[in-house]
Amino acid sequence: MIIDFNSLNREDRFPEILRPRTAGDAFIALFCLWWALLGLFSLFPQIDLGVANMFFQPQQCLGSTKPDQICGIFPYSGDRHMQLLRDVFFQLPYVVAFVLLWMLLRCWQDHGATFNALRARNLKVALGSLLLGPVLIVNLWLKAFSGRPRPRQTDLFGGAFDFVHAGSFAGKCVSNCSFISGEAAAAGWLFCLILIIPQPFRSAAALPIAAVSLLIPALRVAFGGHYLSDAVLGWLSSLVIFAALLALSQTTHDRRISEN
Repeated sequence: MIIDFNSLNREDRFPEILRPRTAGDAFIALFCLWWALLGLFSLFPQIDLGVANMFFQPQQCLGSTKPDQICGIFPYSGDRHMQLLRDVFFQLPYVVAFVLLWMLLRCWQDHGATFNALRARNLKVALGSLLLGPVLIVNLWLKAFSGRPRPRQTDLFGGAFDFVHAGSFAGKCVSNCSFISGEAAAAGWLFCLILIIPQPFRSAAALPIAAVSLLIPALRVAFGGHYLSDAVLGWLSSLVIFAALLALSQTTHDRRISEN
């Protein structure tokens, strides 16, 4: 059976958020949710500590001169198979981004069909949200200046630094810090791609993409590389950025149509 995508109407090909006005509403809701969750984790830091403690294995401190020193490891971080899985997932978003860039270049070579113009716009939003969110805001700004130590860096889990709650910039981490998770942000970006996959492929791809998108930040928490708040807020930040750029692109597109 051969499927003619041009014969499908837009409602069949793309989900509701890709239509006018819906992306703006989604951005407002996600933006408010992000700040509400930050407030929750900030007011109740025991959530972060409790989840991190689930993956921490205390050990006897050897040669320690501090009677109250805590020693131990995050066992999953030493598992060879899980490390291999993490290495693959670490590269995955950028491999996908390269494929999307290639698809965008192909779209620019064919200006004839409305479907290709719509696809090109969605691809630009996807690539722009990766650059603005995980790359610039998360990795080059927040992780560089937030100062929050990772769980394995804090004295509660065998490290040397004091624990600081989510949103605090008072930690002593110098670079590549814990708030927020860059890998979780990249994973959230992968989840956003479900929205730009046209039917019938979206139904088949949504579950695997969602599973990988959630597993990536879960591994970071299990490894002691990030607190739960770092992973959740990192993942959600990409949805906020994606919805913002999508709403902006739709507004610009609608304005051009009204002017013409």
